[in-house]
Amino acid sequence: MSASVDPLAATKELIPQATERASLDHPAINVPAEAVVEALRQLRDRAGYDFLVDLTAIDQGEGVADRFTVVYHLFSTASSTYVRVATDCRGGAAPVAPSVTALWPAADWHEREAFDMFGICFEGHPDLRRILMWDGYPHHPLRKEFPLAGVETQLPDLEVAAETGTKVLPAPMAGGPFVASSGEMNLTEAEPRAKDESWNESNVKPE
Repeated sequence: MSASVDPLAATKELIPQATERASLDHPAINVPAEAVVEALRQLRDRAGYDFLVDLTAIDQGEGVADRFTVVYHLFSTASSTYVRVATDCRGGAAPVAPSVTALWPAADWHEREAFDMFGICFEGHPDLRRILMWDGYPHHPLRKEFPLAGVETQLPDLEVAAETGTKVLPAPMAGGPFVASSGEMNLTEAEPRAKDESWNESNVKPE
């Protein structure tokens, strides 16, 4: 099978459960969790998508049946084309997905980041532990319920915390998500501004 074949057709040939996923840019495929490793293997070995560019996740929010989705972005170095593969996690608020480190060793750190930020457990991962936050950190910062301003948390070193009485303070980010001023300057050189500038690190957010 050549690298120029349609990735959805190539996947459905061997994984009948695969379906087309809505996308505004590259071809995208939904695959059930129990079949995603084999689907990715076929895309790598038979369709030429040999490079795992990125692995990330989506949190649809509390109360959604298939709340967490793992997303794989693959690239073909032969045809210079991309394909996106998505799979819904099992487990609801305790999401589980299969590891793909056996296919791409570089997935190790990608999966650790998704575990750290979203709390997704990757079955078969050789060393699944936090990569950005410290061991014992009680939150997953990219989950929808995690507040934008952060959460006041004890320092990871309890001896330092006891000696200094200091905690990791939340960061209000100057009122919320940043946006850049459009039409006034080169956006690559623009300083971001907050959507809501009525509160920041110094001024308490109004109720």
